[in-house]
Amino acid sequence: MIIKASATLRNNYSAIAELAKKTNEPIYITKNGDGDIVLMSIEAFEKREQMLKLREKVIQAEQERLDGKPVLCISEARKKLRERVSEV
Repeated sequence: MIIKASATLRNNYSAIAELAKKTNEPIYITKNGDGDIVLMSIEAFEKREQMLKLREKVIQAEQERLDGKPVLCISEARKKLRERVSEV
């Protein structure tokens, strides 16, 4: 976990921005010793958003399966994917 004071961000933005890009980790910014904001690179943020959207879809699919909706076995799913690819 990377923690920096707000004064560091204010006085040395370039170094903090470079650290965020280099590590692809969130940087926790404190104000008066307490957590205030989190800073991260756009690349890390977008990757995190994609992961969260994928996780949401997986959870939805699992809930549909638990609710008894029809499912495909792997061979059926591959067959449908091949059919879709050949249509494009």
